[in-house]
Amino acid sequence: MDFAPLPAVDAAAVPADALVLDVREDDEWAAGHVEGALHIPMSDFAARFPEVTEAVEGGRRAYVMCRVGGRSAQVTQYLVRQGIDAVNVDGGMLAWDGAGRPMVTDDGGPAAVL
Repeated sequence: MDFAPLPAVDAAAVPADALVLDVREDDEWAAGHVEGALHIPMSDFAARFPEVTEAVEGGRRAYVMCRVGGRSAQVTQYLVRQGIDAVNVDGGMLAWDGAGRPMVTDDGGPAAVL
């Protein structure tokens, strides 16, 4: 079978106003995340898929992120197969943090990547 390469982007190249789809679990999200990101853990993804389709309405691109890029690659592949414009964020939150991109927590405490 011939698979097209998975669309991917460097964490430093994600636009500031991008739709970031964070597929990490709740404890990872709580430790630190991209402000304004849509949080749908990979374990809940199938059940919450309508939230994704609503978020990308009008052809908006989804930048899919996890800790290092493995889970988000699987989700990106699924979204692309559904005809959704999605790209995997190479290196995930570790690369995001490494690039000096801002992170927040829901409680206002210091953000970290689990």
